[in-house]
Amino acid sequence: MKTTAALIFALVALAAAPEADPRYFSFVRDVQIHQPGRQNFIVLDADVFQHARDDLADVRLYDGANQVPYKLSEAREGSSSEEHEARILNLAATGDHTEFDLDMQGVSEYDNLRLRLKAKNFVIKAWAAGSDSLTGKPPAPWPPPSTLYDFSAEKLGSNSTIKLPTWSFRYVHVQLGRGITPQQVEGAVVSNRQEKRAFYTAMGSCRPAEPKPHRSVWQCDLPANVPLDRIAFDVAARNVNFTRPVSVLDGSGAQVSSGELSRIRTRRGGTDIVAEELAVRVGGDRPKQLTIIVENGDDPPLGITQVQPQSFERRLYFEPGKASTLRLYFGDAKLEAPVYDYAKMFREDAAAVQAKLGAPTPNSAFTPRPDDRPWSERHPAVLWAAMLLAVVVLAALAIRGLLAQRA
Repeated sequence: MKTTAALIFALVALAAAPEADPRYFSFVRDVQIHQPGRQNFIVLDADVFQHARDDLADVRLYDGANQVPYKLSEAREGSSSEEHEARILNLAATGDHTEFDLDMQGVSEYDNLRLRLKAKNFVIKAWAAGSDSLTGKPPAPWPPPSTLYDFSAEKLGSNSTIKLPTWSFRYVHVQLGRGITPQQVEGAVVSNRQEKRAFYTAMGSCRPAEPKPHRSVWQCDLPANVPLDRIAFDVAARNVNFTRPVSVLDGSGAQVSSGELSRIRTRRGGTDIVAEELAVRVGGDRPKQLTIIVENGDDPPLGITQVQPQSFERRLYFEPGKASTLRLYFGDAKLEAPVYDYAKMFREDAAAVQAKLGAPTPNSAFTPRPDDRPWSERHPAVLWAAMLLAVVVLAALAIRGLLAQRA
């Protein structure tokens, strides 16, 4: 019974959902296809965010009068890896260094090996060799050694990952440089990381504000309704070996994010250490103004040449067929998100090409949607007048009844 009721409710809701129609979109943009017959994509910009729904549910592509199915995707970085615990074998000290084997049973391919080391404040080299047997066969050619380090004392971070080629060997032999004992090797996790690069779009601009003691401050203006995903900093090359806390505040002074800028260029024990992080993540908020504060402590301010708010590219992937021009419509607040088989079965083509998105223009054929609200919502004054009249009539009848009883 409940299932039937739910089905009826869903059918009623679906029937009541507004249909997409080019007449009801307030804005339109041309989409120029340079390479038909293959997967294309367009990057949505601030003009789309300012006039479309926050969730972009009212965005539609048309080829003439026909909708073109699409997949909306954010160009975030990521990886499709799954981590596996590797069993440690033959862990021992050999001379002045530590060696051990890892059993990769159950892992078909891997290219990253992360060690769990119970050690602080060190810099070592780590070598790895692969083999399908623990004895009897020489190992595969060794890749360049990885540098493992922990700078807890300087608060400059750590790294315990050995980079490998894409291997499928059953066993990996690991040799650690002098400074790590067998008792400090607690475990190893192996993974195969398929890295995906992130793409960003610059949104808004920032300018230096009046400096404060121990702080550098920037004020930023952003287009309305644009999601903010990170703040990128350009720091002069002369600034090295620093870590600086960063706070990101919205227009009301509330903190929306925090992070740390760092750049490490140092040499320890004959080993070069190079690492940097020059961006602070923001969780997709849509502020119009920002205040960004870099805490310098007692150090001189960094040579920051630019501060840039950025959004992940929001891309619409589609198949244009033979069409050389499509039209992108948006600006219909009553529409729900489309449901396309193309989106359900979507697979991103690494060779997809970017189509050119034209300038936004008001839709010359725009017609407001018919008012489909209930009569009572469209004529509240009449409804209130009727209710007041009913109250007056009921009150008059009540008074008349009382007078009749006294007579």
